[in-house]
Amino acid sequence: MRVIRFALLLTIALTLVVTARVHTHNIEGNWLGTLEAGGAKLRIVLKIQKAENGYTAKFDSLDQGANDLPIDSIVLDGNKLTFSAAKFDMNYEGTLNETGDEITGTFKQGTNSFPLVFKRITEAPKLNRPQDPKEPYPYHDEEVSYRNEKDNIKIAGTLTVPRGGGPYPAVLLITGSGSQDRNETIAGHRPFLVLADHLTRNGIAVLRVDDRGIGGTDMGSPSATSENFADDVLAGVSFLKQRKEIDPKMIGLIGHSEGGMIAPMAAARSKEVSFIVLLAGPGQRGEDIIYTQTELIQKAQGTHVDTIRHTLSLAKRINAIVKTEMDAKLIEQRINEEIAAYDRTLGDLQKKLLEPAAGAVKASMPMYKTPWYRYFITYDPQPVLKNVKVPVLALNGELDLQVAVKENLELIGAGLKAGGNEDVTLKAFPKLNHLFQTTQTGLPSEYGQIEETMSPEVLKTVSDWILRRTVQKPR
Repeated sequence: MRVIRFALLLTIALTLVVTARVHTHNIEGNWLGTLEAGGAKLRIVLKIQKAENGYTAKFDSLDQGANDLPIDSIVLDGNKLTFSAAKFDMNYEGTLNETGDEITGTFKQGTNSFPLVFKRITEAPKLNRPQDPKEPYPYHDEEVSYRNEKDNIKIAGTLTVPRGGGPYPAVLLITGSGSQDRNETIAGHRPFLVLADHLTRNGIAVLRVDDRGIGGTDMGSPSATSENFADDVLAGVSFLKQRKEIDPKMIGLIGHSEGGMIAPMAAARSKEVSFIVLLAGPGQRGEDIIYTQTELIQKAQGTHVDTIRHTLSLAKRINAIVKTEMDAKLIEQRINEEIAAYDRTLGDLQKKLLEPAAGAVKASMPMYKTPWYRYFITYDPQPVLKNVKVPVLALNGELDLQVAVKENLELIGAGLKAGGNEDVTLKAFPKLNHLFQTTQTGLPSEYGQIEETMSPEVLKTVSDWILRRTVQKPR
């Protein structure tokens, strides 16, 4: 889900514009460091090039799949190297050794501080993603676009169709929260590319599209909420119905995370949707998802119980403001006042414990001021689930810390069955996380470190279930 989806150190990007002073070594080249934070290890690559007045560089967070990320400034003064990104409240101070092949220093973001050593390397490591399909594909692969006429935006994506006559059943994939491309690229993985490849190889056409403002899809209104995204989905269903290769009576939706909230909305509105698959979809109210997610992730990171308590308390105060205040400027003002007021109630140690939460709130301020966030935290999936009458497959990983299986899967089933839906399949997978990767802890910081993009068992479960309700279904 949006921040929600993942608030990690170094998802932030950095370019380096450099003012050089006197220095004794040429630091041009690639540098690799490993940041250890919250029990996670994140590999950082600093790629430095010489420029007329010093150096330019780019920063990659390898295990999060974030490349060429921008920084404000870098300075080499003698053997002292510093760089910073004021917008993200982050900086680094280090010392270059005498041989010029190692920088030992401290990385800071907000109030958090971590040791970070960079070592010179000849070539940056590459992520191994063995499930990524390789061309040529054994199916048709086509760039497509269509319009959501209601919101007047163009939507761009990729349609993959099995070779042969058809017509074939089809699915439209719906990404999770945040601005994501058609492959739902996250942490160096492309889950929707892998899913689309698997389904198409098994006789199911797949449409996957860029989110608003990404790739070839128009931005649309900044006031858009999940309601608008459901309209985008239905525009995609209408597009699929016009394709001769597609069976118009066998078009379904697969939604991941927030997409698992949008899919039922679209299915409840339109009789053109034949089935839906919810991958880590929400059953809880949005606000409760955030609280559950915060608590589970912090516990898994070994965060002190008092810090968790203060973080949740502050989150509830922030959401109370967002739910009642409509003016963006006043939201920011009131949130800042609330942080200050809460801080005054605490002792010195408690204030120290609150600092990370307060820093996270300030970093998330732009999101708090959006209509999308207000809609999300107040949204209750239950009334919509009661109106979904088509077959539903809902899957979760038992180590999902973002949309917890215990708090959500049963609620999805309860909502659907309360509305009289008799074709509901619920399944939880041991040892799988929010992305349906085999994992040790479920922490988002592990996503990029895991080579598996999506469990083969989950892929097969989805394709088998769809085929039983389409190709193998009596007509």
